[in-house]
Amino acid sequence: MSAETGRIRVCFPFVGDDVGGSHISALKLVQNLDTSRVAPVLVLQDTTGPLAAFLKMEGQPFMGLPPLTTLPAKGTTWGGVATYLTSTLPHLSRFIREQRFDIIHTNDGRTHINWGIAARFAGARLVWHHRGDPDAKGANILGPFIADRMVTVSRFSRPKHPIRSLNGRLSVIHSPFDHPLDVPDRAAAKAKLLEELGLAPGTHILSFIGGLIERKRPLLFINIIERFRREHPHIPIVGCVFGNSPAGSHDLEFAARALCAERGLDRIVRFMGFRSPIEPFLAATDVLVVPAIGEPFGRTLIEAMFLGTPVVATDHGGNPEAIENGRTGFLVTPEDTKAFMEPLRRLLSDPSLWARISQAARKQACFSYSTQQHVEKVMEVYGQALRAPAAASLACNTTGEK
Repeated sequence: MSAETGRIRVCFPFVGDDVGGSHISALKLVQNLDTSRVAPVLVLQDTTGPLAAFLKMEGQPFMGLPPLTTLPAKGTTWGGVATYLTSTLPHLSRFIREQRFDIIHTNDGRTHINWGIAARFAGARLVWHHRGDPDAKGANILGPFIADRMVTVSRFSRPKHPIRSLNGRLSVIHSPFDHPLDVPDRAAAKAKLLEELGLAPGTHILSFIGGLIERKRPLLFINIIERFRREHPHIPIVGCVFGNSPAGSHDLEFAARALCAERGLDRIVRFMGFRSPIEPFLAATDVLVVPAIGEPFGRTLIEAMFLGTPVVATDHGGNPEAIENGRTGFLVTPEDTKAFMEPLRRLLSDPSLWARISQAARKQACFSYSTQQHVEKVMEVYGQALRAPAAASLACNTTGEK
């Protein structure tokens, strides 16, 4: 804690070569922390990448670091480990000490590994914010040893087999969401998007929104669109894919475009890229389709509920924690294109059902989620991390959660 200001100095590090839900959630937290109590600092290793551009667009200041060799979230070479240990680790540890950070708050696989280890060496407390797979090796092996506190975004995403107990150190805190003050005019938003796409006013918009990664199943979305068009040719639809392939990942956008070309879907499936703000496009969407597997707690799903956009999602991951099947949306069998057909048909052909689901979803989202709730719970975690003995001295006992 800064002796001059009495504020907790919290570092939010990112590599900076992609933009996703974790970055948006972290930014909302940073922007809503009580700055009389906390001094949050975003640190980017890549100050020329897409995250830097996004933060500049949001008017959010950040610090930059010179290029460093970092360990990847999955797989590395002995040479990479040696470089990290002899160069990157000392540099990061020195930076943390010089900046007098009290807490390092990591939000993705690469920062958990690179900055988490450095935090331990520098004597700062580590808050490990796990937003991914409950089977992730880092969250089950490294995290339990080095994290002072671990936060997961859903009950689903809690580490399944932590090698060391997380009892008393684990909190489930849903991501922060701002209640929209003004819901975009749906009719106007839809008309504008259909005009951009060059489609007739009666066309229904089914959207996929998220990074084009395997877990989110963008290719399955294309199969769903193809099947629906084949089985219900009298219901005009377009499938809009909002998002890109993250840096360093398998290029599923290329694979998705190739699949559309192969099946003659170039006019039926449109690739929209990354759009921000996303709210006008969510408002233009008739139904959000979420075919993802193992999605910890998708931001877009909740944002759709806030805007009254019905969701059809897989009954998997954190989705059942957000959606009550048949009341606030529909949950369907994972990996099964047929399972999506009936809920989509009903929503697109029954205006009263669409309105009922829309209203119930929006009411539930406004009641259950807010940025302020998220901030208050994270502040509790910060206090616990600073008051408790360092993670390295915690004794092993039974796995549990707060």
